[in-house]
Amino acid sequence: MQLARTDVYTIEDIYALPEGHRAELIDGQIYAMALPNTMHQRILMELSAEIRGYIIKKQGQCEVFPAPFAVFLSGDDRNYVEPDISVICDKNKIDDRGCNGPPDWVVEITSPSNPQMDHGIKLFKYRTAGVREYWIINPQKKTIIVFDFEKEERTEEYKFEDDVPVCVYEGFVINIERLLKGRVLSDE
Repeated sequence: MQLARTDVYTIEDIYALPEGHRAELIDGQIYAMALPNTMHQRILMELSAEIRGYIIKKQGQCEVFPAPFAVFLSGDDRNYVEPDISVICDKNKIDDRGCNGPPDWVVEITSPSNPQMDHGIKLFKYRTAGVREYWIINPQKKTIIVFDFEKEERTEEYKFEDDVPVCVYEGFVINIERLLKGRVLSDE
């Protein structure tokens, strides 16, 4: 949900928010972030661990950062996002504040209250900023939409039980249902 104000906000406004309030800044507009539910957090933790495990096993150089983690997409003070998962392969982009520039791979887990944010505004921002791969995971529909921006806009839509190929890592396949095996696959 966008906060009502016609002024252009900056990163200073994000940092000035009261303790416990999370928001993102896109083109100078502040968007409040909903608190994640239990299923959101399960997916976030299991998927982050799976990606990190793969990178370590392959002795890769990329790093995995789960939210909250600051991403300054455009090198200006009007864009600040906190993707659910950011995979960053260029260590020069990482400093104590977060990531300066686009991550290589971004995963967003939709919130029931605002799925259009991930499918519209963020999709456009990630693509134009130079993100290589973008996943939108919808826990309510149990779907994953994969965008491979290096090859085409939209690769495919998958179900949780499908093996989903990772575009930035050839041969890496993720199955959300298997990751969550033994866990409840519905919102609590």
